[in-house]
Amino acid sequence: MPEADLEQLQRDLVEELKRNQVLADAGVAMAFSAIPRHLFLPRVDPQAVYRDQAITLKTGSQGETISSASQPTMMAIMLEQLALSPGLNVLEIGTATGFNAALIKYIVGDSGRVTTLEIDHDLSERAQDNLHAARMSDVHVVNRDAASGYEPRAQYDRIIATAGLWDVPINWLRQLREEGKLVVPIWLDGLQVSAAFTKGRDGTLLSNDNRACAFVYLQGLAAGPQLRKRVGSSSLEILADDIDKIDTAALHLLFSEDQDIHRLGINVKPEDFWFGFQLHLMLHEPPRYVFAVYAIPDGETYYGLEGNGILLFTPGSVACAPYAGGGLVHSFGGSASFMKMQSLFDSWRSSNTALLDRLRLRLIPKALGLPADRNGKFFPRKDHCLQVWLD
Repeated sequence: MPEADLEQLQRDLVEELKRNQVLADAGVAMAFSAIPRHLFLPRVDPQAVYRDQAITLKTGSQGETISSASQPTMMAIMLEQLALSPGLNVLEIGTATGFNAALIKYIVGDSGRVTTLEIDHDLSERAQDNLHAARMSDVHVVNRDAASGYEPRAQYDRIIATAGLWDVPINWLRQLREEGKLVVPIWLDGLQVSAAFTKGRDGTLLSNDNRACAFVYLQGLAAGPQLRKRVGSSSLEILADDIDKIDTAALHLLFSEDQDIHRLGINVKPEDFWFGFQLHLMLHEPPRYVFAVYAIPDGETYYGLEGNGILLFTPGSVACAPYAGGGLVHSFGGSASFMKMQSLFDSWRSSNTALLDRLRLRLIPKALGLPADRNGKFFPRKDHCLQVWLD
């Protein structure tokens, strides 16, 4: 494709991101305008490269994505959360194509340093080639497991991960300066948010800025436990912190029964789930019930369900609300789970529908014990306890 056409595609993407109000930071906007994305995806059709979408780089044995080039919108959001400026020392976890590292390097400038870790040898080699082609070869690419961070270039002003985390490795925190910032996609009971943590003097990390996201999971020694299961022989997967409390054989039997169709009472948009109701349901998970997220591959149907959504399970019944269903709920094994979901939906609507802006996260090292403030919900992790509440 002629260079002028490539430049126009790049300008069009930047304008789209600005219209969607995700390039408010001037430094991030300049980086997207200066660094061509197609140099980091040379084997991909440029028309696809400059769409606002993630692009799969590698798949696992069952066809699942294990590495991807992140969606530009999500990249811009996380870079703005990172609050970069010239001269900063930055560690990135998950190099992938090298595009994100190049954007970071552009913003921190010649006086800044960027180190990026990639566990996959092939991707690491390719990223170095891509960075060289983009004249960004001063980005330091390291092929290694990210669990131990990278001590030789610490202390870091900023650390960013582009893979979903169950917990933040303690080594990263040792390599982060006091009052440094850590931006990571972190699991919340089947959900993910990009959290912008600031490291406090007491050793805890607090995030007041949390954005909905969906990333492939971190690989290697710092990978989290297996919290997803398939139901029967289908491709329907469920994901939850309490996954061990869900008997998938019993769930398959429930799904095999006749279903009832209910509505939550109003039209519910996907963003109402993402930014509100599912957070409320997660934080107010009733006793003897399990909140979970479910996912079905595009174009497939199982048990009368399609796409992605949330479910509420208790032995004897399950209610499934698809994100794109407009408030439709599929109920199996009776209406107990639906009635509980409806009750929580009503309480969400009567409180405050937009919860993501009020969401707060605190990572507390286990050595410190739980705080006197027991507000919200606590999730035990490997090195920390994750406290989640609404401000």
